[in-house]
Parts: sequence; C-alpha cells; structure tokens
Amino acid sequence: MIELVGLDADDTLWHNEPLYTDRRERFRELLARYEPEGVLDDRLYEVELRNLQHFGYGVKGFVLSMIETAIELTRGRVESSDIGTIIGWGREMLCSPTELLDGVSEAIEALGRHYPLVLITKGDLLDQQSKLARSGLGRHFKGIEIVSEKDAGVYAGVMERHSVSPSHFVMVGNSLRSDILPAIAAGAHAVYVPYEMSWIHERVPTEALADVHYHQVSHMRELPALLATLDRKGVSP
Repeated sequence: MIELVGLDADDTLWHNEPLYTDRRERFRELLARYEPEGVLDDRLYEVELRNLQHFGYGVKGFVLSMIETAIELTRGRVESSDIGTIIGWGREMLCSPTELLDGVSEAIEALGRHYPLVLITKGDLLDQQSKLARSGLGRHFKGIEIVSEKDAGVYAGVMERHSVSPSHFVMVGNSLRSDILPAIAAGAHAVYVPYEMSWIHERVPTEALADVHYHQVSHMRELPALLATLDRKGVSP
C-alpha cells in the first residue's frame, strides 16, 4: 500500500523554469552592449554551478550569479544601472503569480482524499513558502520539506520523519536528477512527470537511466489513476 506521496513543486505543480528562461534571454540582450559577439549561456551556468554551494537554489542565487557573470564578462565595466536592472528582474520573479499547471488543482484534490501528501522542494525558504501560499494548495499537504538539495539521504530523512518505509513511499516530480533517481536510490518508488523545459543542471544522460525502473505519466491528471492502480496491485517498479 502507498502510505505517503511526495510531490515536487517547481515545474511539477506550478510553472517556474519559463521565468528563468526569460531572464536569461534578457541577460544575454543586456550584456550584448558590452560583448557584441554575444554571451554564451554556459558562462552563466558555470557561475551558477559554482555558487550553488554558497547561495543554494532559487531566485536570489540566480540574481547574484547574473551579477557576478556580468562583472566577469565585462571585466568590471558593467554599469550600476544594469546591475539595478538585474536586481529588478529578481524582484519581479519573486513577486510573480504562482501559475498552476493545467489540471494540478484537481489532481492534488483527488490525491489528498486517499493519501497523505508531503511537498518536497529545493530553493529559498521564503520564496517557496510564498509560492505555496499563493498556489492555494497548502491545505492538502501534511508536511512541507524545503531542502537545500535532493539526494538519497534527504529522502531517507523525509521517510524517517513521517514514519514510512521506502516500499510505501512514492515520489512524484519533473526532474530525473532531483526527484526520480535519488528517491529510487533511497529505496522508494518514483513517478516522472516531464515538463516542457528544464534547467541544464537537472538533465540526466541517457546512460544514467539504464536499469532504472520508474513510472511515468504525461500529465498530472493521470497521476491519481496511476497511484490507485499501483495501490491495488501493490506498489512495484
């Protein structure tokens, strides 16, 4: 039997990556005034990756990484007004409406009638709490886990805190790297719900998925029926 369902937040319940994609495009346009030949996206990604251990995931770390990249690429020539523009983008992102994916509200309502739900998401504490509050979904969750990283140890800790064994826990999310592989490594089951775009850091090479067994649905609307089927049969990969 399924005793606990974990759900990712960003790009599983509500749209998130399009905000970052839009600001990356604006950032590229802004720096074109300094670097006419263009700015490669991998330069920003290198800085973001370098800063994860210091700033973590989320808008604030993203903004600081854009500022650092701008200073590096322009060799300190970036104007203070452009730094202010970048900071403004971050403020806009933090205040953006929480736009649920189509069908998510109905799916969470249906799941909540049958299973205890826990939200497991990476990112800045204040930002994620704010998005959840704006989403209107908070009442459906028995627990909220906002973590700095998602790995097997984190999932093991979630299961321990909620007194559920791995064989009775199912993790649902759009990231193979963060939601699927580490949950399976912790002995749990996982359901992959692909999103239309993903940050390069969350992508997984095909060879890493060899012999990894998980369930997949194309839309959150399909999740309640899938879990009901698995529950009747006894959860298995």
